[in-house]
Amino acid sequence: MISSATELFLKLKELGYDNRSRDPWWWPQSGSFKVVVGAILTQNSSWQNVEKSLYNLEEHSFIELEALASTPLALLEERIRPSGFFRAKSKNLQQLSRNILDDFGAFNAFQESVTREWLLAQRGIGQESADAILNYACYQEAFVVDSYTHRLLQAFGYDFSSYEELQEWIVDDFSTNYKVVFPELTRAQAYARAHGMVVEYCKVNKKGRAVTIEQLLQT
Repeated sequence: MISSATELFLKLKELGYDNRSRDPWWWPQSGSFKVVVGAILTQNSSWQNVEKSLYNLEEHSFIELEALASTPLALLEERIRPSGFFRAKSKNLQQLSRNILDDFGAFNAFQESVTREWLLAQRGIGQESADAILNYACYQEAFVVDSYTHRLLQAFGYDFSSYEELQEWIVDDFSTNYKVVFPELTRAQAYARAHGMVVEYCKVNKKGRAVTIEQLLQT
């Protein structure tokens, strides 16, 4: 049985799920506007399809903040079509890009000053997307919880009624004990890598929508 978030992350690290071959913050090209775009595109989509859309955007130089704000909507829809829900996502991406420019002036100012409240006020951004942007794009202390996190802890018998409750269960413990797992990292980066380990584990150990925990129980 897992009694705390710190215990869970220690076991995941011991099993080798802290993937050092990836970006130091786990999400590809962390600290860039591309993370913001990816966080929107990945909603209700597989990362494989998101990568196709990101490639299309990069190939046509649409991945920059100013470009997304001014690109004709029809062209943007076509480039992100592989991610699904391309009409809604293109509108949300373009409006978000314009709002970032209007309210912050540039992406680096956005990284330094954006708040969770500002992000949640944007069309198409929910709690998971907001936390992903804060942590992986802006290097802020925000712990992302997702369906993988929920399923993994559900397999251990935990039942959380909301995103906030699950996030609180993790952060209340891990925010003070993160150095036990990642002694060399800041709290924000430890949050990023811990969430990354959950995703890496669940991708390997899922059966349908369920996540198996045999590996974790054997350690």
